[in-house]
Amino acid sequence: MSIRTERVASLIKEEMSIILLREITLETNVFLTVTDIIMSPDLKIAKVYLSIYDSDEKKEAAINELMRRKGEVRQILGGRIRLKFTPDLQFHLDNTLDKIESLERIFKKIRNNDK
Repeated sequence: MSIRTERVASLIKEEMSIILLREITLETNVFLTVTDIIMSPDLKIAKVYLSIYDSDEKKEAAINELMRRKGEVRQILGGRIRLKFTPDLQFHLDNTLDKIESLERIFKKIRNNDK
């Protein structure tokens, strides 16, 4: 990733966090965190990775709701950042924490079996 791409991703991550915390109220009422933003090289697409702390059904419902409301989110984002183009937003679920938790359970079982 180029320095410009990284800077834009960092800016969008900061603004998306504020938007999702203060500006957008989701019907699913979940706690979410923006974990990463991956920008396309031409800065026209932003993949927004979210960590959502709730059941799998609510996680999926929250992502679907954000996809339905991405025009509204994009409009708010466009008013907050100064870029030639406001990037198209693609929301993705970040399962990193779930994977870490699963691995920790496996390691714990291994330790218990060794004893």
